[in-house]
Formats: sequence, C-alpha cells, structure tokens
Amino acid sequence: MQILAKFIFYKLLGWKMVGSFPGHLDKFVIIVVPHTSWVDFFLGLLIRSIWKEEINFIGKKSLFKPPFGWVFKRLGGAPIDRTKNNDTVAATAKIFNERKRFRLTIAPEGTRKKVTRWKTGFYYIAKTAKVPIVMIAFDFGKKQIKISEPHTPTDDMEADFKVYRAFFKGVQGKVRRNDV
Repeated sequence: MQILAKFIFYKLLGWKMVGSFPGHLDKFVIIVVPHTSWVDFFLGLLIRSIWKEEINFIGKKSLFKPPFGWVFKRLGGAPIDRTKNNDTVAATAKIFNERKRFRLTIAPEGTRKKVTRWKTGFYYIAKTAKVPIVMIAFDFGKKQIKISEPHTPTDDMEADFKVYRAFFKGVQGKVRRNDV
C-alpha cells in the first residue's frame, strides 16, 4: 500500500513533502490548516499510508455504531461524547492518558468554510494532555505538505498562536480563500 500511495502522491499528483513526521513521538496533537475541502481527508489518508504511521481523529459517538462504526475505528478514529454537557477537552485528554500511542489530528478552523478565528480546543487538549503540537500544512498552491517540528504549548496562548499562524502564512487550500 505504501508503494502505491507514494506513486499516487509523488508521481501522479506531483506533490512533495517539506519536513518530516515525528514518528519517534507516541503522543501529540496535529493541526492541519487550511481545511477547505473534503479532499483534505483523503489526502491525509494518502499521506498516512506513505508514512506508515498511526494517526488518529475523534468523532461523535454515533459514527462508531454499526453498521459502519468499524470503518471509523479502523481508520484511527476514537469515539467521543460531543454533547453540550460533556467536556470535550477533558474527554480527549483522557484518551491520551488511556492509550500508549495517540496522535490526534484536528482542523482548528472547525469547518471547511472561511473563518476569521480558529477554535482553541486543540490548544487546550494539548495543554491538558501535556503533549506537543505538530503543524501540518496542505499547501495546494505549492503542491506540498509542510510539517513542523513539535511545539510544546507555553502559558502564553497569544504568543503560541503567533507561532502557529506564522507557520501557515501563505499556505493555499484546495478552495482558495486567501485567509491563512
């Protein structure tokens, strides 16, 4: 599968990678920006096949029920109760504590639509779980996947977000929004 994924990614699609996946780490939060299209999910699966690494996501509990729940679990998903009365940050941090390896992927925009502010849940999840954040940019303009070094959140959220935004500056999503 890895050979086929590499052929599709590098040869057919003509993409490249800048940076390397921190496979030596078992736990971290991955933020992927920009998230502008359903294509992002499939590109992520392709990249994961190239790296041969376990990469996870969270989804509402109902996705993990029969008849298709096994597919989401197989793809690395973890069910979570996302109702109003549940603390999603604490519930997700608990998953980090319960597992030997968990690399959570989140789109901080929270949607494929243009937003003026990112959601902050990824930041609080990383702080609560005491794990670093890895930034991954899907740059359709340059046809490249850009991977950062792990960044441990500090107690200065404003400064941390400046670092995150700077990493994604100039990155173009599949749907052009010019907002990163």
